[in-house]
Amino acid sequence: MKNRLPVWLRQDIPDQRTLKEVKAVLALEVNTVCSHAKCPNICDCFKRRQLTFMILGDTCTRACSFCAVRKSQDSNLYVDPKEPEKIVRIISDFGLRYAVITSVTRDDLDDGGAGQFARVINAIRDFDKDIRIEALIPDFSGNVSGLESVVAAGPDVLAHNIETVKRLYSFVRPGADYERSLQILSEAKKIDPGIITKSSLMLGLGEKEDEVIEAVRELRDVDCDILTLGQYLSPSKAHYPVQGFISPEQFGRYKMMALDSGIRSVLSGPLVRSSYKAEELFQLHSGIVHAVQSRNVIRKRIYV
Repeated sequence: MKNRLPVWLRQDIPDQRTLKEVKAVLALEVNTVCSHAKCPNICDCFKRRQLTFMILGDTCTRACSFCAVRKSQDSNLYVDPKEPEKIVRIISDFGLRYAVITSVTRDDLDDGGAGQFARVINAIRDFDKDIRIEALIPDFSGNVSGLESVVAAGPDVLAHNIETVKRLYSFVRPGADYERSLQILSEAKKIDPGIITKSSLMLGLGEKEDEVIEAVRELRDVDCDILTLGQYLSPSKAHYPVQGFISPEQFGRYKMMALDSGIRSVLSGPLVRSSYKAEELFQLHSGIVHAVQSRNVIRKRIYV
């Protein structure tokens, strides 16, 4: 059967306890990209006490053909002023030590929703300054002042996904711009050279290997620190169809290519998503950076 899932994408049936926890979070009127984007890893992540909050409502103003999130061109979409405190409550109840905050794209807002990102980050910091925060932001339509407000709030990781190779943008991300997405990552480093930046590519959309290599090179050129590579799975027959399944071996080769290109931390595999094992990847990256800095200090002592 065409596009039948290969064996490496099959997962265990989730247990009842995990399903109850998923429903408990949904009942608290807080959106998660885990549920709205129909992520196949939702139960696995919940078991490990990891979830990705989706702020600014449940409706996106873009029409990306790969995404399951609800879409609308309505200019009067709601922003919940109590969203930051609701997220803090779940962080407290679940004992989360690493919070990933993403959002729908809100082109109807003057700042693209950047202010709400800052409010959520600040609320988490006020609750517990030791909680690590990853902000997975949209492009804010290129609004640099909005980006500045998010960076100023102090997330540990500033993520923005380019999602696919440049050639496929008109098919997959018609409302987005490849160069603008690269610019967001570049500007984040200009605002705070010490901030950790992260991006993600979905594979299986019809990209060619040389296009993947080029996209990784361009991410390296804007000093992207962390990269995730995963298999695209179409949410329904109405969405962009899967063009091919990437083997685990090919994901392994892409990982080595990305590391060889100069990107320090890479998670690559069929079930990987942009926020999958985000806490572990952050810790791995921090360890790599610490090791490099330690070696540099030792070298400096030897040669000075």
